[in-house]
Amino acid sequence: MFAVASDKPKPEWLLAVRRILREPLGVLGIVLVILMVGGAIFADLLAAHEPNKISPRDRFLGPSWDHLLGTDQLGRDLFARVLHGGRIALSVALFSTAASLVIGIVLGLIAGYGPRWLDNLMLLLFDSIKSFPTVMLALALVTLFGPSLTAVVVVVVLVNVPGYARIIRTQTLALKESEFVTAAQSMGASTARILRVHVMPNVIGPLLILASMDIPVVIAIEAGMSFLGLGVRPPTPSWGAILNDGFTAIRDTPWIAIAGGLPIIVTTLGFTFLGETLRDVFDPRLKGRG
Repeated sequence: MFAVASDKPKPEWLLAVRRILREPLGVLGIVLVILMVGGAIFADLLAAHEPNKISPRDRFLGPSWDHLLGTDQLGRDLFARVLHGGRIALSVALFSTAASLVIGIVLGLIAGYGPRWLDNLMLLLFDSIKSFPTVMLALALVTLFGPSLTAVVVVVVLVNVPGYARIIRTQTLALKESEFVTAAQSMGASTARILRVHVMPNVIGPLLILASMDIPVVIAIEAGMSFLGLGVRPPTPSWGAILNDGFTAIRDTPWIAIAGGLPIIVTTLGFTFLGETLRDVFDPRLKGRG
């Protein structure tokens, strides 16, 4: 008896992974993202020192086996602070991006499928929010709520929601008159069911790809607000706060600024490479965006 070759098709996700792994930038992006996420998750195991432990005798030390990235002006280990700062950056990026996606999808579906007057009203709202400069919006919110992670999340959500909602609105308008939506309406399907079952699965894919590319932007916003003293409050480790310390002590040592800027660069490159590869693999139409 001869073995019969199986003609069973391979799962779509496996084919997608293989396409991503064929792209050198995609592989590099995956490696950098894994390093960033792994460092944040296992920060307690990887760091030999406490991130907030002050040791005046060890201030402004250069890199060594005991302090891989040196120490800051208070003698705190910069490697430990960078790893724990990654937790702040990752948590803010993931939570605020997820919240922006949910709100943007809901508002975009309402604007695209609703009546014309509601669509115009929603567009006016999106444009009004988008017209505010990010720094001015951050200053206004910090004045109201004080410097905190909550203020950072609110700023990111307000900045990202209009863009996501506009994309969903445009695609919903294109699908609104399609045959399968018209058929669902003729069969008496409710508006909520049409949006949930027929429209949303066809519009959410490109948005997820764009959201993955916006994660480094969110991390940069968090770092920028912390650098300006509008985000995470000391002594909580944050990449922006480390950069601020490095700017203050730049005449004494450059290692603090390097320790604060290097993880931002690595994370930005990782998510950008990965996002661009996902875009090219799953939706090449987005290649000309921006």
